[in-house]
Amino acid sequence: MMKMVELKFQAYASLKPGEKLQPWEYEPAPLGNNDVEIAVTHNGLCHTDIHMRDNDWNVSKFPLVAGHEVVGNVTQIGAEVSGIKIGDRLGFGWISNSCRVCDACLRGEENICRQGYKGLIVGNHGGFANKLRACADFAYKIPDNLDSASAAPLLCAGITVYTPLRTYIKYPGAKVGVLGIGGLGHLAIKFAEAMGAEVTAFSTSSDKEAEAKEFGAHYFYNWKNTEIKAASGTLDLLLCTVSSEIDWNKAFGLLANNGVLCLVGLPVSTLNIPLLPLVFGQKAIAGSVVGGRRFMKEMLEFAAIHQIKPMIETIPISQINAAMDRVVANKARYRIVLV
Repeated sequence: MMKMVELKFQAYASLKPGEKLQPWEYEPAPLGNNDVEIAVTHNGLCHTDIHMRDNDWNVSKFPLVAGHEVVGNVTQIGAEVSGIKIGDRLGFGWISNSCRVCDACLRGEENICRQGYKGLIVGNHGGFANKLRACADFAYKIPDNLDSASAAPLLCAGITVYTPLRTYIKYPGAKVGVLGIGGLGHLAIKFAEAMGAEVTAFSTSSDKEAEAKEFGAHYFYNWKNTEIKAASGTLDLLLCTVSSEIDWNKAFGLLANNGVLCLVGLPVSTLNIPLLPLVFGQKAIAGSVVGGRRFMKEMLEFAAIHQIKPMIETIPISQINAAMDRVVANKARYRIVLV
């Protein structure tokens, strides 16, 4: 019997750390019994893709095909895959596998797998290609009333803010602050408002006030202005989405008693928080990273029901390097989707 020859996948890859992406092709690994193959139609462009391109975290392997907010249609299905059929519209996010057996995984919190989850583009080729193969158990069906371009950024940016909001918003009317109105922050405002929170937006850019309020913010403060003192001691949750170091004491001071300062941005920074207000106010500092399968499925359904969609601009994937330059220059409003 003749052996079938796999067709090579067409991709955009960075061949060395820091290099611009260029057309590249590779022969995919054989389709596993539990894998699914999709023809890629859309990729959200996340700043993490740029970190991986530049090997900022020393985990990138080259040639690197990034892309971890991926939507496409099923073209092949592994022998043991069930519940998925050819033509289904699926999405893949940052997590591509986990141990499945630790207590966290059994709760649907694969994002804190005790053995460590597997990243879609860490040692694997991602979605900046015409096709993608990955584990079917970490593929998510996109609801019919969510278009693919809007759904793509939800698979990383969306779940990154949904998980802490879902965890720490305890009651309707909770006072939630969102610090940083960018790709993550603008979605956080939309989700928090839909969850019944009173939302306050904080940004260093006053020109974002009108948009922040269109997204659902009830109040807006310029982070640099003294008027921000009016918000001191009022917030049940402050979600920090910024990727640069800020005045952490100032952020901590916005919390009410029992308030939580939750960080989803990744600035290279050290927190120095006064102990007395922390203890006597019963306040907390937390971190949160993406989300597990339980919240991912829930988030997509929640977004579909409430029609929560990111503000996007679509760009042909052939212009991927220019798109990355715009993200680095903070000129994307608010998420670029590569088509």
